[in-house]
Amino acid sequence: MTHRNWNGRWAAAAGLALALLAGCDAERIAKLEEGVATEADVRQQFGEPAAVFDEPDGSRTFDYPRQPEGAVNYLITIGPDGRMSALRQVLTPRNFERVQPGMTAEQVRRLLGRPAQQQTYALKQQTEWDWRWRDGQQAKVFNVVFDADMKVLRSAVMDDPRLMSPG
Repeated sequence: MTHRNWNGRWAAAAGLALALLAGCDAERIAKLEEGVATEADVRQQFGEPAAVFDEPDGSRTFDYPRQPEGAVNYLITIGPDGRMSALRQVLTPRNFERVQPGMTAEQVRRLLGRPAQQQTYALKQQTEWDWRWRDGQQAKVFNVVFDADMKVLRSAVMDDPRLMSPG
């Protein structure tokens, strides 16, 4: 099988998986109403979160990543009253713009959720995180490069290299 055929088949399979996941998520989200749904309702629809972040106001944010193959990440906030106060898909250009040099890895994680991929380059003393997302129908990657202290050096948006054909 040629590399181009493999890329095409992989892209088709990934697209099908993404469509099925998106459909399931849409059904789950439709069952949750802000201000009404409880923490138990959220867990029933989405399961256990990948992480739980305690907020200063007493609320908690649940991280539901759809990475590495999905193109969205959800952060769901449960207010101090135990009810869902927000459900947001966070892999957006607006949130990417908020990632600035000097931010900590924890700040970035709390903004975008768990990345699709993490790679450390010991000789460069850098770590890179990638999130897969979609800009319309185009598959993209948002990349953040951290220094040895896990502070943002730079970020960039690029086409998803997994879906690009050679030549």
